[in-house]
Amino acid sequence: MTTDDAPARGTTTDDNDGSPGANGANGAARAGRIVLLTTTHRVAPGLLSWPAWQELRDADLVLCRDAGHPQLPYLKDAGVTVETRDPRATELVAACAGDRSVVVLSAADGEPRLTEELAALAGSGRVTALPALELLPGSYDLPGARLLDLVQVMDRVRAECPWSATQTSAGLARYGVEEVYELVEAIESGDAAEIREELGDVLLQVIFHARIAEENPEEPFDIDDVAAGIVAKLVRRHPHVFGDAHAETPEDVKALWFAAKAEEKRRESVTDGVPLSQPGLALATKLTARARHAGLPLPGPAEPAAPAGRADDYGYRLLVLAAEAEAAGVDPETALRGAARAYRDTIRAAERPPAR
Repeated sequence: MTTDDAPARGTTTDDNDGSPGANGANGAARAGRIVLLTTTHRVAPGLLSWPAWQELRDADLVLCRDAGHPQLPYLKDAGVTVETRDPRATELVAACAGDRSVVVLSAADGEPRLTEELAALAGSGRVTALPALELLPGSYDLPGARLLDLVQVMDRVRAECPWSATQTSAGLARYGVEEVYELVEAIESGDAAEIREELGDVLLQVIFHARIAEENPEEPFDIDDVAAGIVAKLVRRHPHVFGDAHAETPEDVKALWFAAKAEEKRRESVTDGVPLSQPGLALATKLTARARHAGLPLPGPAEPAAPAGRADDYGYRLLVLAAEAEAAGVDPETALRGAARAYRDTIRAAERPPAR
């Protein structure tokens, strides 16, 4: 390299006399570059970043150890030659000699074995200059990308597992109820690891039911239809986020939500759509909340009740308490569960033998 030459990639021109070892940067330049180009299978093949395409087209050598890598057909169509073999560190160092660049098309993990080999080679002293090692994400996961893995795994489980292949939504319904209760218990415990696990179990129920629905001969739908439906609903019911409506307070948001819901459902009664099969306190809370928002009468102590001691009397008093709690912003189901847990602890304390 003469002083009239343009500096190679990764070099500096300060105090460069062209002699071997006179400039570490110059030595690194002659050693070349290894670019680990990572991709994700969760992005459609061929959709690579522009820097990735530039590196692939400019590279002196492109290697990939996986002959079945989904990007290979698209690289071939683009005129990029890829050699499919398992690259080793010594081979790559030799291939980079003379300031050449080698691109290694890898999985998202970035070829850990190869980087370990290069590190060991650097520490061995057997090479005077190692190529520069660069990591370039050619494609990367967007938030929610792992849901694509869940869809694929569920497809395989449904097709190959003897138990899963025979399940129906009706048969799975009880598991959904159990999983939701377990999630509520995890939330109340405040254990983040438990919450994450139970959310996964609830998500499994969603994906399982959607997968079963794909096989419905009359009204099939899939997980994309489920997601599209809830996305559309969220957009409709948040006109202050996606439209021109304004909401300054949580109360304003609730008013917009109920207005949008009433427009969608066109229900004759505020009680329409309230599932009567839900637990009693939850049912009482939902009914009284609907009545309160609609400005309708709420149950109160002044209203006639059944004779004392009868089940109807207890039921009515619980209904009144549920209405009072809901109006105060307290979920009576959560409050009762908290009180029950505290009472359980009291019982356990009373059962312990006195300390000697």
